[in-house]
Amino acid sequence: MSETQPGPRVIAYQGEPGANSHMACDAAYPGWEALACPSFEDALEAVVSGRAELGMIPIENSANGRVADIHHLLPSAKLHIVGEFFMPIHHQLMAVKGATLDTIRSAQSHVQALGQCRATLRKLGLTPLIGADTAGSAREIRDAGDVSRAAIASELAAKEYGLEILARDIEDFPNNTTRFVVLSAKKAWAPANRGLTVTTFVFKVRNIPAALYKALGGFATNGVNMTKLESYQLDGAFVATQFYADVEGHPKDPGLKRALDELRFFSSEFAILGVYPAHAFRVSARALEAQAAMQSRP
Repeated sequence: MSETQPGPRVIAYQGEPGANSHMACDAAYPGWEALACPSFEDALEAVVSGRAELGMIPIENSANGRVADIHHLLPSAKLHIVGEFFMPIHHQLMAVKGATLDTIRSAQSHVQALGQCRATLRKLGLTPLIGADTAGSAREIRDAGDVSRAAIASELAAKEYGLEILARDIEDFPNNTTRFVVLSAKKAWAPANRGLTVTTFVFKVRNIPAALYKALGGFATNGVNMTKLESYQLDGAFVATQFYADVEGHPKDPGLKRALDELRFFSSEFAILGVYPAHAFRVSARALEAQAAMQSRP
């Protein structure tokens, strides 16, 4: 009697086949099954429920900033960040066969993709239309069969839905890059002293004067590099502000440990979302910055 072979490991993403998040899954986890989900909430729920072992979620873009809603969803999802992945993003302008740059009047895509191609769309005189995601917009354009409508999506999406690429690499900046975080239902901190590590956490400061200034002072005095700090409102109220932060280092590092202890003292709520190895993109960027700093010295 033959044993049942286990199926492929599953990683969830938001979007349809051919989306940039789908490409990120394939690039970071080759051989895994990429599970398409209609929304970010659905992708997170797939991980929570066990239908997927991991989730690949875009969190910010070098040209267009943070991805909306993600910072709200991560703390409430009760998932753990176990990795990060940086992927260069190249957008293609595509339409049905017979369409040309002269016939199209609009371009549909995810709001992030539209923002990353803002200058190009203005130059081409195209009206941006927000779609659920890049690949889903490509599918809708295929189904519509209208030569006046175009989509902005990946080359993989063009092949997936049989569309012709009218203009290649239309992103406004050649270094256009999206950072993804990898989520798991299981807590798995990276070991200490194993190379550059990123710690992500959320906090709410106590209602006292200069609380935020005092809470963050420990990072400066202990030489901790904070690479991201963002605030957002909770429960639709201006008085309930939560902060999301990324720092380089491990909570067991003496400097970061002291900084986090000081932060906790001035915070009413604090939670670490993940401690994970820095992606090679971050490591190389840090090395280039250090090299430039050395060369600029007299």
